[in-house]
Amino acid sequence: MSISKAWEWNKELNPIWLKPSEESYWISNMWQEQGYKNLLDFGCGLGRHSIFFSQQGFNVSAFDLSIEGTNHLRDWAKRESLDIDITEADMLDLPYNDDTFDCIFAYHVISHTDSNGIKQIMLELKRVLKPFGEVYLTFCSKESWSFARAGFPKIDENSVRKTDDGPEKGIPHFYMNLDDIISLFSSLNLELLRIRRTDDCYFNGQKQDSKHYFVYAKNNCK
Repeated sequence: MSISKAWEWNKELNPIWLKPSEESYWISNMWQEQGYKNLLDFGCGLGRHSIFFSQQGFNVSAFDLSIEGTNHLRDWAKRESLDIDITEADMLDLPYNDDTFDCIFAYHVISHTDSNGIKQIMLELKRVLKPFGEVYLTFCSKESWSFARAGFPKIDENSVRKTDDGPEKGIPHFYMNLDDIISLFSSLNLELLRIRRTDDCYFNGQKQDSKHYFVYAKNNCK
């Protein structure tokens, strides 16, 4: 199993990481309608989603492996007068009790591991999710350039380690296809409610080939 490595936020200059994703607005509305309150921002980064969900009235807990990220969120939450429970932690070993959260939001974070790591991470996610709670998370697609054609060194049949300069240098990335997702969630007794795949084909002023799965699921049993 790969050792977790924190994102180097000092190398990331794109302001997109300070703005809530478009998906967060939709899932916030869904979870508010269902009366969910206790939310975990799973791998919070600089805290854009922690701030957003807290402003929407959720009781937010947030963790990240990056001390730089969690310190940034603490300062941000203080400026906004928001009460967010923030801690440094590895997603392989979450510092929360069983059945703690109504809902878990894990945006572009769970894939930062290898094939063995993903199993442990998903077990931890399910452990801290309440019965009938819900999760919204993303996975890297095996059709992405970074897996299929970039030539990054393979960790295992599903994982590579990025070697180009930037905040993700040296960080493992795990990739899936649709059948992989269905199999994984079935093994955990997590009911899949919706899966969609996106293709970010143009951003940062140039053509790109970055595909992800967006997965919405419910914990129907323990």
